[in-house]
Amino acid sequence: ANKHKPWIETEYQGIVMKNDNTVLLNPPLFALDKDAPLHYAGEICGFRVHNGPGGSGSAQFEAVVLDRSTGEGLVRSKEPLDCESQKEHSFTIQAYDCGEGPDGTNSKKSHKATVHVRVNDVNEFSPVFVERRYEASVPEGRLFDRIVRVEAVDADCSPQYSQICFYDIITPNVPFTIDNDGNIKNTEPLDSKHQRVHSFWVTAFDCGKNRAQADAQVIVTVKPSCKPGWMGWTKRIEYTPGSGSIPLFPNLHLETCEKTVWNIQATVELQTGHIGKGCDRDSYSDRSVRRLCGAVRGEVELLPPPSPATNWTAAVPTLPSSDSSLVFSFNGSTHVAVVPDSVASAVSGDHFTLQLWMRRGGASTQPPANQARGSRKEEETIICSTVKNDDSYSHYSLSVHGCRLSLFYWPDVSTARPVKFLWKLEQVCDSEWHHLSLSVQFPSVTLYVDGVTFDPALIHDNGAIPNPAPHQRLVIGACWGNFTISHIGYKGLLSGVTVRPGNVEPHSVVECLYACREGLDFGDLETLGSGMKVHVNPSQSVLVLEGDDIESFNRAVQQVTYRNSLRFATPGVRPLKLTTSLRCFSEESCLSLRQLEGYLVVLQPDAPQISLSGVGPHLARPAAEFEGPQGVPLFPELRIVCSLSHAVNTAAQGMEGGALMSDAVAHTLDGCEVQPLGEELNPEREELLVDMEALKERGLDIINTTAYIAITGAESISVYEDVLRSIRYRLAKGSARFERRFRLSCSEMNGRYTSNELTLEVNFLHSLDSLYHPSHLLASQQQFLHPSHHTGELSGHTLPNPHRNSGTSIKILKYKGSNQWDDSALTIIVNPMETYENRMGIATDMEGECDDEEEVVDSPDDTSDDQRIIIKKEGRDSAPRRY
Repeated sequence: ANKHKPWIETEYQGIVMKNDNTVLLNPPLFALDKDAPLHYAGEICGFRVHNGPGGSGSAQFEAVVLDRSTGEGLVRSKEPLDCESQKEHSFTIQAYDCGEGPDGTNSKKSHKATVHVRVNDVNEFSPVFVERRYEASVPEGRLFDRIVRVEAVDADCSPQYSQICFYDIITPNVPFTIDNDGNIKNTEPLDSKHQRVHSFWVTAFDCGKNRAQADAQVIVTVKPSCKPGWMGWTKRIEYTPGSGSIPLFPNLHLETCEKTVWNIQATVELQTGHIGKGCDRDSYSDRSVRRLCGAVRGEVELLPPPSPATNWTAAVPTLPSSDSSLVFSFNGSTHVAVVPDSVASAVSGDHFTLQLWMRRGGASTQPPANQARGSRKEEETIICSTVKNDDSYSHYSLSVHGCRLSLFYWPDVSTARPVKFLWKLEQVCDSEWHHLSLSVQFPSVTLYVDGVTFDPALIHDNGAIPNPAPHQRLVIGACWGNFTISHIGYKGLLSGVTVRPGNVEPHSVVECLYACREGLDFGDLETLGSGMKVHVNPSQSVLVLEGDDIESFNRAVQQVTYRNSLRFATPGVRPLKLTTSLRCFSEESCLSLRQLEGYLVVLQPDAPQISLSGVGPHLARPAAEFEGPQGVPLFPELRIVCSLSHAVNTAAQGMEGGALMSDAVAHTLDGCEVQPLGEELNPEREELLVDMEALKERGLDIINTTAYIAITGAESISVYEDVLRSIRYRLAKGSARFERRFRLSCSEMNGRYTSNELTLEVNFLHSLDSLYHPSHLLASQQQFLHPSHHTGELSGHTLPNPHRNSGTSIKILKYKGSNQWDDSALTIIVNPMETYENRMGIATDMEGECDDEEEVVDSPDDTSDDQRIIIKKEGRDSAPRRY
């Protein structure tokens, strides 16, 4: 009888190979039956497979009996298994005996046993990198434990074949290494200057030694060591004159090394103190600049260049200056200029404008070591005026003490009390050049310093003060009192000191007088980012940027420009400074940036070519014309042309400051000179005549001496042409010589560029009648007469022979239609009964040179057919004689 159930192990662990369906169980599958060895009852007829927990193993596996008597069985998969799809399977199994007979009646089944089957893998897949390229950036000069990590994966399911066992760098000779986990580090410090970017390749191997399908690229960028500060600073910047505006810092940007800042301020300084009076404004003299700025005429120059007519400045030392303005040095004691009474009386009154350039401290740009800024307690008098007008007085003095400027003013009323106006100004004591304009329209006083208005800090009544000395005195550098120089004098430099009586100067004119032709500027205010501020001082030598955003700030810095409106900018070096201050949330860890220094080089501009033409080289006229009341014009057909060899950027036009800022004044002449060559003019015999009214009307100045005539002042070429064409040369009766030579030259841009020199030889044509009267000519010019056996010569003229009744031969220059005389010697046979003047009237009409050796020319005077002129051309080797 079948009394017992079959028995199997409660749990099996199985392995099936990926390419085999037989499951190898541990322990082996055996079903035991206690009814054995009974036939049927003790034998195992089969196994049944059931689904495991949440699985469907019964559908994939089956169990078969191998030996019924021993109960040995076999588990196998019904279809190939894929480890990558499912690595493990679980199901249950039961064993059945054969029952009591062949029909299997009364068969019994065992308990359910759990079977765990693991699908064994084969190395069919190769590693694959997660990324095809890995990038990283590191600072230079350091060793890192890990710069970047690469990663590869394997699709095999087993740990043996799916695990990456090691990585390898396949690019040789790179300063990097990689570990088995894919971590890459450098083997030596990296140098961005030596190599900014490193690129190399890596591969991976699984534990079955399969290599990666494709290698991966690694790119490491080496960053320069992060040092807080400005990057892209260029120390030297070049500027070509005529370029308009150029950016100073096109590549500049601020690096904060990821530190958070909430306020940035950068100050750009352009130093031009060594150029004239502080910037490129030295193209014209102060007087010329006043004309170009539209100032009202009538100013009186109190510190003119020393000359016989203006000798009161001769005792004051002068210093060299890059412009034409004369710089006077005052030492506070002996250096004083006392303006003559005639000049002082012309500038008295209650309405006047006083203008000057000043620099405290003398020639040095810094105050003395023992005299700190603001420590000068003594009041130094710059200019002092005392004038007595009948019973009333007018008195004022301009002084400095410490960092204060004061104007002591006594109105032109006998009962009035003096008033003192006081300004506290940093400009008074900074040892730099500054332009002062003081407009007095009492009781109103307006002060402009460098074109900016300043109100008095204090105005007070000084009370009863004795009347000024009853003597008219105007003193520069000190003050006059009791017939002597009193008060402590001014210590420093002065230039361009002028007083104009009458109405005060308009503000626009004052701004123009100070206006600088070069300076700092901001390119496009519309591009200024949010929160950004920009400020430029009046002289445009300091520009300040302020903001809170690094990106906006960097863009703004790159918009800072240098501009120069001068077509012929003053060449040289302009030092530049950039000072930066940062404010952070944590002031303790905030950055501190050093000051940057560089320089702007203004290149040499192309010189303008000033060409004088239409003059000479000879001017021949009868002596009688020179002796007339009007004399003879020397340069009636003068032409002046100015040209440039370079193109001009018209963007430089349209700057502030009125006419001075306009490019139209680039070819304004500022002076011409006519100089007699050889002996100076003899005032008793000769003179040069100039239309003084025309000069005064055009605002030009003239220096007329026996050695030269100089006409100065900024004016157009056409005006100078008119003035020079009107210059006449006049002789006293009987003073005509045989020649006089003059030289003409002009200049522009304050004498920086000069023209060619034109030389004119003036020839005086004497009548033939005078040649027969020794009392008229021979006696007075005996030294020029050389008797000869045949003829006598008079400085190129052959004198007529009084013993011959036939025609007389004279060598003379041939006259051309252009008022010039040919140097080729000609022989003229004349009737001795005719005057030399009549003959010259005929010769004047002759044009060209004769081709024949001898030619007969009919006289234009038809009164006599016998009067003829025979012209004989001498040989080429005969040197011409000038007279």
